[in-house]
Amino acid sequence: MIGKALSEWRGRAALRARRDAGGAGRAWGLTALLLLLLGAATDASADDAAVWAALRQGGVVALIRHGDAPGVGDPAGWKLGDCATQRNLGERGRAEARALGARLRAEGIAVARVVSSPWCRCVETATLLGVGRVDVEPAFANAFVMSEQRESLRERGQAVAAAWRGPGVLVVVTHGENIQAITGRGVAPAGVVVVAPVGDGTLREVGSLPAPTVR
Repeated sequence: MIGKALSEWRGRAALRARRDAGGAGRAWGLTALLLLLLGAATDASADDAAVWAALRQGGVVALIRHGDAPGVGDPAGWKLGDCATQRNLGERGRAEARALGARLRAEGIAVARVVSSPWCRCVETATLLGVGRVDVEPAFANAFVMSEQRESLRERGQAVAAAWRGPGVLVVVTHGENIQAITGRGVAPAGVVVVAPVGDGTLREVGSLPAPTVR
């Protein structure tokens, strides 16, 4: 009887030990995950600070993808001069453009020139930024819809950006496909990739900024 009771006690003790060990392991795992996320957030914050510093210094180009526009590409039968036939910004995209423009102003960024793809969602994004007059630049036309001209558009867009010398910042509002072609980096709607002209017709990526958070 005593032996059986002792055996049962040992079994329960071993089970509690395994449970405690498992709980401790999970706790350590959660702690490690939190530390990893904290480190990533700190790195991202440092990266963002470096990008904003470069923008304040000037002489760089901010490649901005247009704000959120529900859908993909453009409807069949779209016309470049008719916004009603194109995919356009939604309310979220308009809010993103306004928020990004407000941040540029709050950071004291001296925007010297604003150019935009001829597509309406880009022109509207550029206008809602509120950081300067918007000039349409065909070199940044939609490389997704005009996929057969992607390489030509990449070369033309890169040439415009690489020729920039400042003072101030050149803001370019274009499409995700164009930014991908020029920098090799994918970017979300209203996201920003900042590049610096190197002087030999090429560009050096300074860093990127995420789209502003909007409700």
